[in-house]
Amino acid sequence: MVLSTTISLPRTWDINASLCCLVTGLLNLSERPPMEDPLANVSLGSRSPPEPVTPTAEAPEIKQGVGLPLQIFFCFVMVVILLVALSGNIVVCLMVYQRSAMRSAINILLASLAFADMMLAILNMPFALVTVVTTDWIFGDVFCRVSAMLFWFFVMEGAAILLIISLDRFLIIVQKQDKLSPQRAKLLIVVTWGLSFIFSFPLAVGSPPLQIPPRAPQCIFGYNNEPGYHAYVLILMLVFFFIPFMVMLYTFMGILNTIRHNAIRIHSHTDSVCLSQASKLGLLSLQRPFKMNIDMSFKTRAFTTILILFSVFTVCWAPFTAFSLVTTFSDRFYHKDSFFQISTWALWLCYLKSALNPLIYYWRIKKFRDACLDLMPKYFKFLPQLPGNTKRRIQPSAVYICGEHRSVV
Repeated sequence: MVLSTTISLPRTWDINASLCCLVTGLLNLSERPPMEDPLANVSLGSRSPPEPVTPTAEAPEIKQGVGLPLQIFFCFVMVVILLVALSGNIVVCLMVYQRSAMRSAINILLASLAFADMMLAILNMPFALVTVVTTDWIFGDVFCRVSAMLFWFFVMEGAAILLIISLDRFLIIVQKQDKLSPQRAKLLIVVTWGLSFIFSFPLAVGSPPLQIPPRAPQCIFGYNNEPGYHAYVLILMLVFFFIPFMVMLYTFMGILNTIRHNAIRIHSHTDSVCLSQASKLGLLSLQRPFKMNIDMSFKTRAFTTILILFSVFTVCWAPFTAFSLVTTFSDRFYHKDSFFQISTWALWLCYLKSALNPLIYYWRIKKFRDACLDLMPKYFKFLPQLPGNTKRRIQPSAVYICGEHRSVV
């Protein structure tokens, strides 16, 4: 009996001690601070902001830049565009400046367009090229805003010059009014440069703010919720692209309609006109029938050149206009992983227009082609000799009777 008593006493003591320890542990747990609770950061909204800081800081590093093959392709294309745009537009400006015979109203306007393209090649293309290579803007925030201002400054000037030339062709061909003199052309150039500067200058002072690379190869319009920001982008796109596009499209449709009606009228009155003109020239005794061949190409050739320039303007600038609008209003598009590649394609498609313009001048305008060949040294004359128009310019109001193989003038 003694043994059983001695054995049960320790068990009772152990149970009491365990209960005391359990109660003490529960009291200690209730007094601990809640900072170690893993659910505290989820339930409390005040402690959640520190966690997203790291992804937002690392996001540009993931999304910036392009792959190495695409980067090499971009660099090669950019260098070619830069060299062609710079050399070609310099030659156009020199031809108009040095040769007094080239200083007609339309040639002065084309020289202004070439000067805008040349300045775009000098002050914008090299820095965008470096940014595509380094995937980082290394020229400072201030110069980024200034380069954006210069970009839109030269772009709007080029669109304004194309608009003036289109209206001039419309007045000459449709309205039969030739009111654009060299003096008026120079005055219009001064006005367009001034207006382009007024619309683009707010970008240089940071109003509205622009997105600095590495999101894009140069300062561009980014996503923003401010109504003033949206209003400025819409006004800029209207002035730069939509209004010139609609006006030029209207003028070209009017010109094409006039040319079509003139062609129908000429072919329907061929016989009567031939007989009246032949009687005046004393040629009615000839037995061979006459055919009237009126050379109106001198009227429409300049129009065709401007139509080609307008088509290049539309193809090169419509994607960038749509890109800028979507970027401004769509947060999802602006934060896409491929945004840098898309912005690079859109930007350098715009720059391609500056390189194509002097090539169009060389191809379409014989005076520019001859002057270009005269300015080049003999060992640099590698450009192909394009056939020129050897027909004699005639008066718009005169009717010339032509035989089957030669003209009687």
